[in-house]
Amino acid sequence: MKPYSNLYIDGAWVTPASDHKLCVINPADELIAAEVPAGNATDVDRAVEAASKAFVSWSHTASTERRRFILAIADGMRARRDDLLAAISDTMGCPRHIAKWLQVDDPIEGFALFANHAAIADQTEEAGTSIVMREPVGVCAFINPWNFPLHQLIGKVGAALAAGCTMVVKPSEQTPVQDFIVAEIMHDVGLPPGVFNLVTGTGDEVGSALCTHSLVDMVSFTGSTRAGIKVAIAAAPTVKRVAQELGGKSPFIITEHANLLPAVKYGVEDVMFNSGQTCTALSRMLVPQNKYKQAVAIARELAEGMIVGMGDDAFLGAMSSAAQQKRVLEYIRLGVEEGATLVCGGTDQPAGIGKGFFVAPTIFADVHNNMRIAQEEIFGPVLCMIPYDELDDAIAIANDTPYGLSSAVFAETESEAISIAHRIRAGQCYINGGQFNFLAPFGGYKQSGNGREFSAEGAHEFLEVKAIQRP
Repeated sequence: MKPYSNLYIDGAWVTPASDHKLCVINPADELIAAEVPAGNATDVDRAVEAASKAFVSWSHTASTERRRFILAIADGMRARRDDLLAAISDTMGCPRHIAKWLQVDDPIEGFALFANHAAIADQTEEAGTSIVMREPVGVCAFINPWNFPLHQLIGKVGAALAAGCTMVVKPSEQTPVQDFIVAEIMHDVGLPPGVFNLVTGTGDEVGSALCTHSLVDMVSFTGSTRAGIKVAIAAAPTVKRVAQELGGKSPFIITEHANLLPAVKYGVEDVMFNSGQTCTALSRMLVPQNKYKQAVAIARELAEGMIVGMGDDAFLGAMSSAAQQKRVLEYIRLGVEEGATLVCGGTDQPAGIGKGFFVAPTIFADVHNNMRIAQEEIFGPVLCMIPYDELDDAIAIANDTPYGLSSAVFAETESEAISIAHRIRAGQCYINGGQFNFLAPFGGYKQSGNGREFSAEGAHEFLEVKAIQRP
């Protein structure tokens, strides 16, 4: 993999303030995949000042020109598709055949959609004698996660470019390489200097400096709820706008008359997808008591048939790091200690795997919603199956969580599913096998965050509202 020794600031590749490096480990083979600079507060100062200077002109750039840049960047990502694929697969352990569409192709097309919202700040409204208009919020700091590194990057960058904002980006230490490729694309398409700046480094160093910087107007963060609270506290003294997409413990209600086999299959595949490292994972499956044993048997057969590894037939790749693998295995041990029944999977290395940070697809039955494995985000391939008696009980269990990012319902009819979805406190609900849609807003309730990403709602997060008062 190409070595990166410089940061991208003010339209140029510049020498970092220190010679410290971050080693990026391939979680599938435990070898060093890349080295990138470990930036610090001095680098953040340079990047934020460049973004602040560029904001003066970029915020007044015609929406047609911003649209042109977004489409050109999307084309640049398509041309560098193989590079992006290698970067993401090798640093987060996602099998290439899955990363190809999930981690690369889909995000590129999602980014291109922001071209449709480039004129969002041009819109005005008449309110009596007043004119209501929208203006870009300013300099934005983006702190991104490792589980969907390009996906979460484009959700922030695309919206900010459409709105007319400038930005400083900090990728996760575990998956930074695709951000360097995107910076190269930004440079190649001629994006004005200072609009996009990249500073790699740790959260304690670079993330903290961004959150507290006086010239940063907005912080958009994706990560755990615990880290999100720290971000909000750090940003509070300067009263920045903070948008956050945080943790989840999403419920999946299967109703009495739903078609059980496709419903359970949908739920099992969802929580094992991306090795369970998905904030929206439907990690609590709620099944009617009289269908429960049958559902557990179906889930076990499905999970035991899933292949773990990095080959073209693998459904689950590696966990992102040794630390994440350790965290998930500790939760599996905890589930056993709490009295849940380990149906399949567990703490042993998956069959045929000699090295790497892998976890077998794991299912727990006889789970009560007050168990820690049912309340805390595990972020791994672990499904908790919970029985219920009446639909009202299922809805109460579904809402008995501090989180509210996602949810799902599998019912006999669409109208029944929608009726139940209305009663679940979550930012989205997948009904009868629904899939993620870049045209819809994405975000959570409660401790799953605030604000929305993607669609026009995502672009609106980067706008201020101004009232022009006329006589």
